[in-house]
Amino acid sequence: MRLLPFRAGSRRPLRRWVPLVAACLAVLPAGVAQAAAPKPSLLKSGRLAATSCPEPPLIDRGIPQPGEYLTAVMKCLNTSWSAHFARSGLRFRAPTVRLYPEPARRVCGIPWPQGADAFYCTKRATLVFPLTDSWIEDRTDLYPFKVAAHEYGHHLQSLTGVRDHYERRVRSDHTRQAELGRRYELQADCLSGVFLGSVRDSLPRTDQDWKALSEKLRASGDEGERRTHGSGANRVRWFERGYRALSPAACDTWTAGPSRVS
Repeated sequence: MRLLPFRAGSRRPLRRWVPLVAACLAVLPAGVAQAAAPKPSLLKSGRLAATSCPEPPLIDRGIPQPGEYLTAVMKCLNTSWSAHFARSGLRFRAPTVRLYPEPARRVCGIPWPQGADAFYCTKRATLVFPLTDSWIEDRTDLYPFKVAAHEYGHHLQSLTGVRDHYERRVRSDHTRQAELGRRYELQADCLSGVFLGSVRDSLPRTDQDWKALSEKLRASGDEGERRTHGSGANRVRWFERGYRALSPAACDTWTAGPSRVS
């Protein structure tokens, strides 16, 4: 747009342009004339409301009930997080859940991951749980509950763009892949803590049960050269951080110092 020359000593041209400039600003796209409203964020979504989650027995009168147990836990997770997302202006979609009597050759179009207790198929938004193996067989502790909440945490990361952010950073810097992977996994640990803390009062568990869970988490930390989920101490630290805060805001593993995600 060409402007007419301004003559010294005259203010009339300026007055003529004020309405025109205002009119131009009024039709500029959002984000040009003024900053766009920030998008809802999981880390800024506030505290997760306390809810009731009736925990059924994993073994009922000597009969294992892993399918019924996981179905009940998934119902609690969907109820709690869907309400939280609605209050925070975040878009929610429940994950697909697939229960397998035993590991299959392929799942979600890929070979079954070796050594995984349970896992989340990112492309299909699907939680996969084998109903056998030591993670859930013959157990009466809180570990299967926590594993389910951890995998659900990966679903929350996908819904809110965290997964996309993580994958972009890995593609841009392959040398940090292991470290970024631990940040991703430890955040899921923290989110599982947020949920378990929010339903604690409804669970028929003792202080000893919670102590046993911390000990199991510590024992499940990375060993040797393959460091994918974080040390036992850091897994406990992030889980308990979420558990105490009851808020995803406590789960910002992405800005934590290296020692906190080792």
